[in-house]
Amino acid sequence: MKIRALAGVAALSLLLAACGTSQSATGSAKPAAESADTVLKVGASPVPHGEILTFVKDNLAKQAGLNLEVVEFTDYVQPNVQLNEGQLGANFFQHKPYLDDFNKSKGTKLSFVTPVHLEPLGLYSKKLTDVAALPNEATVAVPNDATNLGRALKLLADNGLITLKDGVGTAATERDVTGNPKKLTFKPLEAPLLPRALGDVDAAVINGNYAIEAGLKPASQALVLEKTEGNPYVNGLVVQTGHEKDANVVTLGKLLQDPKVKEFIKSKYEGAVIPAQ
Repeated sequence: MKIRALAGVAALSLLLAACGTSQSATGSAKPAAESADTVLKVGASPVPHGEILTFVKDNLAKQAGLNLEVVEFTDYVQPNVQLNEGQLGANFFQHKPYLDDFNKSKGTKLSFVTPVHLEPLGLYSKKLTDVAALPNEATVAVPNDATNLGRALKLLADNGLITLKDGVGTAATERDVTGNPKKLTFKPLEAPLLPRALGDVDAAVINGNYAIEAGLKPASQALVLEKTEGNPYVNGLVVQTGHEKDANVVTLGKLLQDPKVKEFIKSKYEGAVIPAQ
């Protein structure tokens, strides 16, 4: 009888283990959005994305029936890698051009679902207060990822510092620079490192979220700031392709576009972050 009881316990344990697995029979990761405890785990850059999600969690999520967990990242790669592997149910840190490039280069299948806000790219300097004073042969640090590099070069071109090949737009690389009257030298760096490089270069083009994290005030301290009108670089919520209609994802998308969230963004960031229309 004892042997039979032990065998029964072992069989029950195996059954429970099988029911509790987070992978399908094919071995593909199950998104965190569909876990049994109904928590939606969202990866985000700390500022402003993590702060916006925390506002939603503290003020709107509970009454909407959403159990939200915010996981912060300090880079632009791991939030997509972990979302693609099913360790996250969504992420919130990127714009669609960056996502499209990431999907193409990494073979991931992620989809942009909800626009939330724009962080204007800016040119900053610890040595200068006027872009016109940028000296000849100055060194300018720029983001090294393909999407934001093109965006940075377009910002410099829009402000007369360089000229670019006709029609290249935000797909520009250094090879597309056709005019460089000040003989600027570009120093590509990973986006999170750009604020720390300010003391070592004459100027740096910095993504809005990293500028804010570093204590910079884009609206008042940027030598030049990206225009918002017609700007394709709106940051938004991203999920695994095929999970755009998951209930938790749809709920969070609606909350991120709630008027209370837009007011929070306007009041907290004072023009450094702009709600999507």
